[in-house]
Amino acid sequence: MGRARMGRAGPRVLAARSLPEVAVSRGPVRHSMAGARDLGLVAPVARGLSAKRRPAFEPEPEPEKPFLLRDPASSHGDGSDSGVSDSEESVFSGLEDSGSDSSEDNDDGGEDDISCDKGHSRTEGQAQTGSPGLGTEMVRSSSRDEYQEDSSDEEDIRNTVGNVPLEWYDDFPHVGYDLDGRRIYKPLRTRDELDQFLDKMDDPDFWRTVQDRMTGRDLRLTDEQVALVQRLQRGQFGDMGFNPYEPAVDFFSGDVMIHPVTNRPADKRSFIPSLVEKEKVSRMVHAIKMGWIQPRRPRDSTPSFYDLWAQEDPNAVLGRHRMHVPAPKLALPGHAESYNPPPEYLLSEEERLAWGQQEPGERKLNFLPQKFPSLRAVPAYSRFIQERFERCLDLYLCPRQRKMRVNVDPEDLIPKLPRPRDLQPFPTCQALVYRGHSDLVRCLSVSPGGQWLASGSDDGSLRLWEVATARCMKTVPVGGVVRSVAWNPNPAICLVAAALDDTVLLLNPALGDRLLVSSTDQLLGAFTPPEEPALQPAQWLEATEEERQRSLRLRICHGKPVTQVTWHRHGDYLAVVLATPGHTQVLIHQLSRRRSQSPFRRSHGQVQCVAFHPTRPFLLVASQRSVRVYHLLRQELTKKLMPNCKWVSSMAVHPAGDNIICGSYDSKLVWFDLDLSTKPYKVLRHHKKALRAVAFHPRYPLFASSSDDGTIIVCHGMVYNDLLQNPLLVPVKVLKGHTLTRDLGVLDVAFHPTQPWIFSSGADGTIRLFT
Repeated sequence: MGRARMGRAGPRVLAARSLPEVAVSRGPVRHSMAGARDLGLVAPVARGLSAKRRPAFEPEPEPEKPFLLRDPASSHGDGSDSGVSDSEESVFSGLEDSGSDSSEDNDDGGEDDISCDKGHSRTEGQAQTGSPGLGTEMVRSSSRDEYQEDSSDEEDIRNTVGNVPLEWYDDFPHVGYDLDGRRIYKPLRTRDELDQFLDKMDDPDFWRTVQDRMTGRDLRLTDEQVALVQRLQRGQFGDMGFNPYEPAVDFFSGDVMIHPVTNRPADKRSFIPSLVEKEKVSRMVHAIKMGWIQPRRPRDSTPSFYDLWAQEDPNAVLGRHRMHVPAPKLALPGHAESYNPPPEYLLSEEERLAWGQQEPGERKLNFLPQKFPSLRAVPAYSRFIQERFERCLDLYLCPRQRKMRVNVDPEDLIPKLPRPRDLQPFPTCQALVYRGHSDLVRCLSVSPGGQWLASGSDDGSLRLWEVATARCMKTVPVGGVVRSVAWNPNPAICLVAAALDDTVLLLNPALGDRLLVSSTDQLLGAFTPPEEPALQPAQWLEATEEERQRSLRLRICHGKPVTQVTWHRHGDYLAVVLATPGHTQVLIHQLSRRRSQSPFRRSHGQVQCVAFHPTRPFLLVASQRSVRVYHLLRQELTKKLMPNCKWVSSMAVHPAGDNIICGSYDSKLVWFDLDLSTKPYKVLRHHKKALRAVAFHPRYPLFASSSDDGTIIVCHGMVYNDLLQNPLLVPVKVLKGHTLTRDLGVLDVAFHPTQPWIFSSGADGTIRLFT
């Protein structure tokens, strides 16, 4: 019976642990099976294998008869084949069919039967004759579950691939080999993400379903397993009943016991002097004699103090600390702290009142000097505790860090700019003063040839001047405040536009060439009105005969106050800015067809000024916080510039068209490079008050700004053709001459079109020419 039990355990352990050998060859298996048959144990082994191959869904079979109580035919049948083919076994175990047929099993079984020797048949004969004791023992052993005392570490008995890492088979279609060396293919996973999502929605236990990698089946975790996983995720122990904080058991008591732990007699070496220690001591004595070892000096018990505030010498303890910063020292007391100060240190009544009204941080002395007859009469100092506390704060709040100061010459930090004398020509001195207006002059404009000058004032008149002589050629009374004036830039047209209240006046000043004046009148008179006039945001009116005698030709009425008027470079279009909220703040008028249109559908804030691009079909609109560049042909926004100032007051475009300057009411001049960024390239803060106007020179690299501080600052602004080189901005001259009136200074500036001259109009009612 002992041999029978050992025979039954043999093939089972082989099936669990000897799979690599099975995968290589079938020889060891056949040899083991033959040995088992020699011992008369073929039936128990076959019954064990058939128990393994029984599908999970079959009903529990009837208890089998013991091997010795059945007929030889049935025993032989069980020994040769379990009745289930390997292909069925692979399906029942949750794995795909490996493609093996049962005929090979039958053939192998036949070979095994042939290889049995005579000892096997003799044992079988003894079993058939049978002995009562042996048969009873076999019945008892077969009635127990043979896997009840399983010590194998296999997770699932249905998986016959053994206890090998499944990562070895990641790149293969099979998951291992069976007992006969044939491949066991992986189960087909035909479920896609949609099926998984449907299962997740329908199955309430989807969250606790995991896949068993050994068998490929889905397992539902029990409540105990879920609780175990949650405990492990929280960092707790897996066993719920384990207490990690059990009281410690003191195995060794601190009390002196009667009986010793050991009562062994002392060794002989415990009372004989050690020769090794004697040699060590002799070496140390020799080292002390030679001076190699210094004896310890007795330690001084008195505490050592050092002066924290003194100047440390390099040899001191704190002096050797590289980053040490000495503590701040208190100021030594002076004559004012004396109990009997000199009379000049005592404060008078007025000084005492002034001292009491001052803030504590503004006082020169934080106490009042007093005079006492003797030191015994001096009372306790009332602020003693407060001053000691402030001293402690000074000591521990003082930054104990040494700042590495770099010795830099301040001159080296200033950028190397060219000298102003190398940047000439630019206006340097006042040449002419144009007097005639009785109120502040808000605007001015120069003719394209540079011979004539137009100015508008609050006195209700528009004056035309000769530049060279400062002579007033014509005065046109308009009956209101002239907000803006602009000379037509086309040299073939003699026309001036002036903004007056809600009207734009177009005047022919009749100055200069008579052919030019007559051609301008012919151009204006050649217009034929359409049969059906279109609906327009502005109304075009012809001037009466009386108004034509005063040089007035056309009147454009808007219904809203006009703040600015500016011409396109070709002289046919002009843009106006209206002081009204909404999308009709900017209107564009066409002179030849007498049409008006509003280019925008919605508003982006209060518009301050507009300008046409000198070379491209762009319209620049400056609101209070930004400058928008619109493409007129594409009808789209091209760029949005952010000046970062409060607020934009004026704007000018460089003659090349790639740079813009903006003046603001917070005394900043902002330079934009359109090819560089939408942020300012340079911000100049030379003025002390709000900027009223900015201007570029058409030919020279000059730009200027006027401010309410009464000055005009002329700067050199060279823009290079090389795109990799930044513009050079150098202030060259501050021009003064206007007097401040009603806190207003210079209201407008304009450059001469051909000469390095600049015109300025001020609140003092004068126009000045600087050359």
